[in-house]
Amino acid sequence: MKMISINEKKICNGGKPFFVAEVNSSHNGNLETALKMTDAIKRIGCDAVKYQSWSAESLYCESYYKENPIAKRMVSRFALSPDELITIAEHCKEIGMTFFSTPYCNEEVDFLVDCCHAPMIKIASMEVNNLRFLEYIGSKHKPVILSTGMSSTEEIKRAVKTIESTGNTEICILHCVSQYPAETSEVNINNVRMLMDLFPDYAIGYSDHTLDSTASMAAVSLGAALIEKHFTLDNSKIGWDNQMATEPDKFSEMIRDCNKIHSCLGSYERILTVNELEQRKKMRRSVVAAVDIKNRTKITPEMLEAKRPGSGIPADRINEVAGKIAKTNITKGDIISESYLEG
Repeated sequence: MKMISINEKKICNGGKPFFVAEVNSSHNGNLETALKMTDAIKRIGCDAVKYQSWSAESLYCESYYKENPIAKRMVSRFALSPDELITIAEHCKEIGMTFFSTPYCNEEVDFLVDCCHAPMIKIASMEVNNLRFLEYIGSKHKPVILSTGMSSTEEIKRAVKTIESTGNTEICILHCVSQYPAETSEVNINNVRMLMDLFPDYAIGYSDHTLDSTASMAAVSLGAALIEKHFTLDNSKIGWDNQMATEPDKFSEMIRDCNKIHSCLGSYERILTVNELEQRKKMRRSVVAAVDIKNRTKITPEMLEAKRPGSGIPADRINEVAGKIAKTNITKGDIISESYLEG
């Protein structure tokens, strides 16, 4: 399986989850708020912060704005300017936080790569069938995070092949349900496992739009490589998707719980810990004399039983003890040791 490495952190199925805080528009177009959010995201232990790089021109067509003039004002209000995004990217570098963003046109892709030096590019779910755009992003040969909300299996396959056609195979595919918020009964986390089966060469993650952390924890339990969730400093404020975003304390709690789950998963191989091996001595049974056994007596099965502790001859060797000759008197209830037996 291919592995993506971002600033020395690995993104791979079954590995320690890579956590991405999606800022979206919760900064309300305010640079100071965006920087405060970035600092908070660093404090709670996220691996990366993701912004949106839209402009009014890259998101909707002019005919739509003519019919919906308020929409253009809203899009412009919640957008961050190129200079502001550069400021955020530079701040992320200063505090040791990975910065990346979602572009919506070729120029925004170029800007993220050339001016913000983003180490990876996020592709929004709405772009899965925008094949020409996928080709352009793939041609930058940066790791790609591909969200798959609203997409059929065939559309996802086609999108991945389109990116692969550029020679770019550094792809992380995110299961996603494009509802804001999404109900836990609709998120179908088993799609994480389905995508792992469908794309065994790629890291699979989950973009979580639910109001709590249950779905993200379920995804981690299936081995999800990356968890993305919307972040806000205060979800009581009115804004695009802000009411479904997660505040710092809850986000930190999610990271902690997901990491606990990852720790619990351990290895596919059967491994006995040192502590568990020690427990054998306390909890397993040893071969014990069921009756008094005199010296030089040939031991029969009826003379033996198995009882705790497990510090003597293990119970699964009881038939080896039967048939041997006692070379000392053995009292009923004694744990039989090798030194009690001839041969």
